[in-house]
Amino acid sequence: MTESGKIGVIIKLIDVVNEISGITDYRNTVRKPFFNLARRLKLLSPLFEEIRDVKDVINDNDDHDLYQSLLLLLQSFESAKQLLKLGSEASKIYLALEKEEIMKKYQEVTARLEKDLEGISLEKLDISDEVKEQAALVIAQFKRAKGRTDAPDIELSEDLSSLYNKGTEVVADPEVLKRLIEKLQLTGINDLTDESITLHEMVTASDGDPGETIEKMSMLLKRIKDFVQTENPNVDLPPGETSAPSNTNDQRTSLKNHKNTVIPDDFRCPISLELMKDPVIVSTGQTYERTCIEKWLEQGHRTCPKTQQNLTSTALIPNYVLRSLIAQWCETNGIDPPKRASRSSSACTPAERSIINVLLTKLRSVSPDDQRTAAGEIRLLAKRNADNRVAIAEAGAIPLLTHLLIAPDSRTQEHAVTALLNLSICEDNKGSIVSSGAVPGIVQVLRKGSMEARENAAATLFSLSVIDENKVTIGSLGAIPPLVLLLIEGTQRGKKDAATALFNLCIYQGNKGRAVRAGVITTLMELLTEPQGVMKDEALAILAILSSHPEGKVAIGKADAVRVLVDFIGSGSPRNKENAAAVLVHLCSGDHKYLVEAQELGVMGVLMDLLHNGTDRGKRKAAQLLEKITRFTEQQKLHHGETESNNS
Repeated sequence: MTESGKIGVIIKLIDVVNEISGITDYRNTVRKPFFNLARRLKLLSPLFEEIRDVKDVINDNDDHDLYQSLLLLLQSFESAKQLLKLGSEASKIYLALEKEEIMKKYQEVTARLEKDLEGISLEKLDISDEVKEQAALVIAQFKRAKGRTDAPDIELSEDLSSLYNKGTEVVADPEVLKRLIEKLQLTGINDLTDESITLHEMVTASDGDPGETIEKMSMLLKRIKDFVQTENPNVDLPPGETSAPSNTNDQRTSLKNHKNTVIPDDFRCPISLELMKDPVIVSTGQTYERTCIEKWLEQGHRTCPKTQQNLTSTALIPNYVLRSLIAQWCETNGIDPPKRASRSSSACTPAERSIINVLLTKLRSVSPDDQRTAAGEIRLLAKRNADNRVAIAEAGAIPLLTHLLIAPDSRTQEHAVTALLNLSICEDNKGSIVSSGAVPGIVQVLRKGSMEARENAAATLFSLSVIDENKVTIGSLGAIPPLVLLLIEGTQRGKKDAATALFNLCIYQGNKGRAVRAGVITTLMELLTEPQGVMKDEALAILAILSSHPEGKVAIGKADAVRVLVDFIGSGSPRNKENAAAVLVHLCSGDHKYLVEAQELGVMGVLMDLLHNGTDRGKRKAAQLLEKITRFTEQQKLHHGETESNNS
């Protein structure tokens, strides 16, 4: 091993220690053990700095062993850093719910650190005695701490359990809520806002597959927020102010008269910079005021204004948690809560309503020409603005358009499904479209319609599947096989529409098996290996979501995916690197042949690069894979040693 290689690892170790030093606080539930872990690791900084600065720290014969030991230690430090970041940044409710698993991980990390530190022969290093003594002290501290944990907070666990196990309609014990609020330090609106944002980030990081824990978190946060709002109206008031009297309707002042009131940045729309009235989430995870983002979309933009990322869908998801927090903040500060823009047909002029009624009469006509013309005009009206979408639905167009999905005329089908797509942009219309029985007709268009109709049918299914219960309905009514077929046969836009619909549907666990059985894995692998393929991002994202399913993992293994995944970890975009690593983590869980294959393909080098230069999620996945490889290698060495011993 060259001197530069060894020094490179040392420099990375110093960088990790500096990053750990930058983590200044930890959540209440894990504060003491995590603080102790960080303190011990920071004490090792002089050791690494002295190894870096002294030219000949070790005899050449032992140089390779030192490099291997430092490499193992670097992996352990990375795992420790990720754990400490979790303790500093994660949701307070999450850390409380998952305390047992997190502390188990804590014990594993500290045991590895002790073992890897002992693997470095301090006596052979040409460094000062003081540094050696300090390193030995840290090892001794790890030994003493082994197996030692703080007594579990049984009361906290029982309170969380009792609150979650109660039905949402059951009134929770106020004393339980008070204890939770105090222990989790969620006493003010800033705490609740931070917790809400953290929860949203966890959903985004999960690639839309948040699982039961985040569902629990969401429910618990809502209960705590509602309790704080009703029981503690003085929360977070500025010094010297009191809450508004109970009879506040004519005593409250508007926001413009509160010149000294600073609106939290998270409550402002990134477009208008005004307090949001109706916050909605776009496909990139950013939140905007509904009217602002709708105007942006109506102007033909298909990017996120804040991040400039392409929007995979124009669907807008209400941010109910943030809306509630904004209302609470207004209440607390004596400000009139922002009124949402009216979304009723009253915004349409009498002439426009008259036109809609005439078009509906034509939809009911027995004349195919009238039906086709009316469906086409409604399609355009629904595309134009939000008020039209509300008015058209309230006039009763949705059942009539649903009936036309099975019309013999292909152009009428296309108009009908596209009109439903445009109407579904309005959140309130999504449920009406599904309850009208439109899904079987949309699926039929997806199977047999013109290419444009098939593509718009796929986009409609994606828009409708934003609501979780609709994912189940759409998957059970046979939408997934024709979506997979469109992923093969469609135009570029059609493939994109099919991919976004499949991704969203496969967030629901039951749909993952349906997608695998429909042959989607083979199709995804073809998209990943096309020389000039432009669907690689979407294909890897879907593959990552399916790899967590048992059938998906088996199918990916049969598709000889390891080489492709290793290539993406090495040379893909940051997003593709993390998704490829996520797939490989699932693939290598429980089946060592994929670990061996990945090692033979040089995965160690690209994982080390991902560990230091990847996204946060990419770093986590790289650390998990490196840990699996390290454990497997150690088991192989142990087995080999036992075999040699038996043979001798």
